[in-house]
Amino acid sequence: MKIVVLIKEVPDTWGERRLDLETGLVDRAASSPVLDEIDERAVEVALAHADAHPGTEVTVVSMAPASATATIRKALAMGATSAVHIVDDALRGADLLLTAEVLAAAVRRADYDLVVAGNLSTDGGGGVIAAMVAELLGVPQLTGLAALELSDGAVSGQRVSDAGTMRVSAELPAVVSITEALPEGRFTTFKGIMAAKKKPYETVDAASLSLEPDDPGTARYIMLSVAERPPRTAGTKIVDEGDAGEKLAAFLVAEGVA
Repeated sequence: MKIVVLIKEVPDTWGERRLDLETGLVDRAASSPVLDEIDERAVEVALAHADAHPGTEVTVVSMAPASATATIRKALAMGATSAVHIVDDALRGADLLLTAEVLAAAVRRADYDLVVAGNLSTDGGGGVIAAMVAELLGVPQLTGLAALELSDGAVSGQRVSDAGTMRVSAELPAVVSITEALPEGRFTTFKGIMAAKKKPYETVDAASLSLEPDDPGTARYIMLSVAERPPRTAGTKIVDEGDAGEKLAAFLVAEGVA
C-alpha cells in the first residue's frame, strides 16, 4: 500500500506569531519553524499502519520554502519512506485553491492508495485543503476523523460532532483528514535521524507538476489590505457597592448581550 501524508512547516505555536505588514504573509522569522503538530499525528497514523503491514510505503508531501528541508526530514526521521518537497518562488503566498492544486498534482504523480492530512493547520486554519485535494483527485473524502481503520481496499472512521458520532467509510483510493483525537507523533531517534539522510528526497517546482501559478485565466484569492492587530484595551471594572448586579445588567445591555 502507498500512503501519502500532507505535511506543513508552521511557526512554533509557543513562539510569537505575527503578519508581515508589507506582504500580508506570515512572518516566519518571528518564531522557530516546526512540523505542524497535527501533521505529526497524520504521519503517525500512516506509520502505525506501516508497522503492522510490512511493505507499506509512506511518502510525505509538502509545499514549502527551500529552508523547510530540516522540518520535512523530521518526518523521514520518524519513519516515512520518502519525501516530495515542492519549492517554487511563484507559489509564495499561494491561496487555498492554488495550494490544493499543487498538492493534488504532487499526490497524483505519487501513485497513492490513501492520502492522510491534518484537519486544520495552526497557522492558516483554513480547514479545507484535504477536501479540496480529494475533489481535484476525484476520490472520496473522509474528513475530521477522530478514529481511523484501514484495510486493503477501504478506509473507515468516526467523525465526532456536537450532534453525535458518525461512522463513515470509503473505498480506496481516498483522502482522509484527522483530528487531535488521534495519537501524537512518535519521537525521533538518533538512528532515525541518520537514516533520514539517506532516504529518497525529491524536490520539484510548479513547472514539473504542469502547473502555471500565474495563469491569468484562473481565479485566485487576493489580499487587499493588512493591518496590525490593535492593542487590547482595559476592560470595564465593576466595584460592588451593593449594586453590582444592576451595574452588570446595565453593562450587558449596553454591549447588546442582554
